[in-house]
Amino acid sequence: MDIIVDIQHASEQAEAIPSDALFTSWVEHTLQSSYVQDAISDKSQVELSIRMVDVAESQQLNFQYRQKDKPTNVLSFPAEVPDFVDVPLLGDLVICVPVVIQEAMQQQKEANAHWAHMTIHGILHLLGYDHVEEKDALLMESIEVKLLTALVFPSPYENNEVNEPESRKETG
Repeated sequence: MDIIVDIQHASEQAEAIPSDALFTSWVEHTLQSSYVQDAISDKSQVELSIRMVDVAESQQLNFQYRQKDKPTNVLSFPAEVPDFVDVPLLGDLVICVPVVIQEAMQQQKEANAHWAHMTIHGILHLLGYDHVEEKDALLMESIEVKLLTALVFPSPYENNEVNEPESRKETG
C-alpha cells in the first residue's frame, strides 16, 4: 500500500513537535497493521494530512465541529467522498501542539509516546472507530495499546485512571 502523509506546521511551538519522519512512521505503522486491514483492504493508496496547530485554531475547530468551546488534543475529519469516486483520501487530523505537550507533562508520559498515541487515535477515528459506547471504547483502546506496544511505548491507559474517562470524552 502506498501511503502519502502531508504534514502542515501552523504552530509557534515547532521545536516541540516530533519530526515529519516520525509522524510518517507512526501513520505507516498504523495503516499497515493487521488490526485495521478490514477498514482499508480495498485501497492501494491512502492519503491523509496532519496539521499541527496552536490553541486558538484547535478551539475554533472544536467549537465549529463539536460545539465544544475549548481546545482539544486531536480532531479527526474523515474524508467525505462518495463511494463511486475513487480517490485515496482518508481524511485530516488536527493536533493541538500546546495541549499535547501539556497532557504529556500532566500525565507524566514520554512526549513521543503521547504524540504517537494522538496520531494513532486520530487515524482510528478516520477509519470509523469511536469511543462513545463502552464496548467500542474498549476495542479502540485495545488496538491503540497493541500498536503503541509494538512501537515500544507503554499503554496510555495504565496508571491513568484519573485521565482515562476524560480522554474518552474529549479526544476527537
